[in-house]
Amino acid sequence: MTNAVDPQEFVAKVAAGLTAPGASFEMTVEPVLGVPIPVFARRRANLRELLEHSIGWGERDYLVTEDRRISFAEHAAAAGALATALAAEYGVRKGDRVAILAANGPDWVIAFWAAQCLGAIPVGYNAWWAPPEIAYGLGHTTPTVVIADAKRAALLAETGTEVPVLTMEEDLPALIAEFGGGEIPSTPIEEDDPAVILYTSGTSGRPKGVVHSQRNMVAISDYHRFTDAMMAAFAGQEPSDAASERRYLVTAPLFHIASLHNLVIPRLLTGAAAVFPHGAFEVGRVLDLIEREQVTNWAAVPTMASRLLNHDVARHDLSSLSALSLNSAPSSPALLADLRAKLPSTQLSLTTSYGLTESGTAATVATPLDLAADDASVGRPIIGVAVEIRDPQGNAVGDGEEGEICIRSPYVMLGYWNDDAATAASIDDQRWLRSGDFGTMNNGRLTVSGRRTDLILRGGENVYPVEIENVLVEHPAVSECAVFGVAHPDLGQEVAAIVVAESGAVDPEQLRAFVAERLAKFKVPVRWRITSDALPRNATGKVTRRELAI
Repeated sequence: MTNAVDPQEFVAKVAAGLTAPGASFEMTVEPVLGVPIPVFARRRANLRELLEHSIGWGERDYLVTEDRRISFAEHAAAAGALATALAAEYGVRKGDRVAILAANGPDWVIAFWAAQCLGAIPVGYNAWWAPPEIAYGLGHTTPTVVIADAKRAALLAETGTEVPVLTMEEDLPALIAEFGGGEIPSTPIEEDDPAVILYTSGTSGRPKGVVHSQRNMVAISDYHRFTDAMMAAFAGQEPSDAASERRYLVTAPLFHIASLHNLVIPRLLTGAAAVFPHGAFEVGRVLDLIEREQVTNWAAVPTMASRLLNHDVARHDLSSLSALSLNSAPSSPALLADLRAKLPSTQLSLTTSYGLTESGTAATVATPLDLAADDASVGRPIIGVAVEIRDPQGNAVGDGEEGEICIRSPYVMLGYWNDDAATAASIDDQRWLRSGDFGTMNNGRLTVSGRRTDLILRGGENVYPVEIENVLVEHPAVSECAVFGVAHPDLGQEVAAIVVAESGAVDPEQLRAFVAERLAKFKVPVRWRITSDALPRNATGKVTRRELAI
């Protein structure tokens, strides 16, 4: 008779071995911005050291598209040349912002690493922004230079900006060729120096610039190394510094943490490749690329996964795809079940997670073991993360009790760019991040019961109603309005609006065009109701969105 092994106990035992004193991923407690927090004992000091490490991977693929293939050595040389050019021609120095406004691709990544060489702060602008939003970003982060693709360079011109704009199609190749061949610039950088700014929607109606530190970014990369070591241990192998044979599909935008922090950057430590599809997401084209490039790992948003279910996947050889994770928005149990049936090769590796831009990476991950126990959960806190559920007074509540999800870790942002008030409202003096989301902890697993108040999750993109409402009320015919999300079978939610106006004063097409001139396409309401009746409000005068319907 044999004793059954508890899989969760086995996982904990493996993790304890990897993080024990003297082990490869030894954990210790150190002050982080004045607060004791668990960190990896042996770590690199900044992202520049990751770039140096990557040179050792030589001619292995790093960045792959349908028509380009760039090795680690070529990438480092290009980033170094561009950094030299930015310093010599545009005076970029430590702490300056280098804005990036472009679709996904190798040049986005090269621009990011060029800024790191100088100690500058790359700023990832949302590539779907309309000119007024771009103008806000320029004024908010005041970049020294903007690097953009041709399509966005044209939008930048509409803003009337005087900031130098370098195009990826013409300026970058010329600068890299002119300034190549020298040493990669190096600037002294501290662990808690800013490393990147990415924008997230704000409840105040304006996007907020989330600042992640060098420490955050290096720790996130080490977390991914740790998960690789865990997988090796499950297979009976020792942790290895050898190059990984994994190939990661990058379908989320690089101005999101899902792709930049958690896919592209960690590959410099592991020697694996990042594979980029071109253009908008098309299932057949993406599956062709998976087959051709032998992609092994795909981090998708649920909308992409649901579109996959409506495609004849049998026409493609997806045998290389061994891991599929769902991020950026909640995944229903039904979707997970359908994916298991449609993609049997991912049966034992399908995962989902919970996190937000401010948390830097996933705060929790639901492994196949977690999903088997509770397919509605988003899993357990990852290494280095503490999660508490708190009541409105900030007190931790017990198992099974609902409250606000609060997170503390070495991955949590420094704060919001030039917004001390918003930072103080989000992070307390013990470095606990208030997520604004609500959930429960049950047997160590987190279940999310409600996203941020009024947030619309459209195909993995966060949309806050107030930003759209602020635009709509600028229309002379609109006296008041309310924007909210309604269910959509593919996108999860789509944007709807109720507008109060005099009869015949305006129609949906006029309002749609008005918003489209000022905001990104995904924020433009697709469902409208125009009424002369006042909106329902509560005792404090706030619109009661739950009473609204289209």
